[in-house]
Amino acid sequence: MLIDLAGSSAVRSGRARRQVVVGAAIVLDGRVLACARTHPPDAVGKWEFPGGKVESGETETDALIRECREELGVSITVGDRVGPDQPLGHGRSVLRVYLAGLLGPAQPAALEHSALRWLAADELDQVTWLPADRPIVAELRPLLHAAR
Repeated sequence: MLIDLAGSSAVRSGRARRQVVVGAAIVLDGRVLACARTHPPDAVGKWEFPGGKVESGETETDALIRECREELGVSITVGDRVGPDQPLGHGRSVLRVYLAGLLGPAQPAALEHSALRWLAADELDQVTWLPADRPIVAELRPLLHAAR
């Protein structure tokens, strides 16, 4: 049984605790931001939503805001979840993706990625997404069509 520990950085499943990793589906003008990984070696050049691990004592929203500032140099607003939890690392972690918007005039910069791309709904398949992000992409497609 999976129990969401509100505001916590872990999910309890039976006796094991799983690390929560958050991702931001940053949407602007009907397009979503995709980021190309630089590491680990098996993920280099594959695309993901920006984000990272929720630290101890940090909420998922706080982690996402921090990660986008660190990875992209931008401030964001965090909205609703997109899709269900996605297992990572052989079940040791779980990915949760949230809709997000940019705050202020700053545009995202590839501070920790090799490239960034803004993708419309009909362009989502032009990049190779990491496996955990693929189900989120499918959930996001109709939202991007509606945002046009």
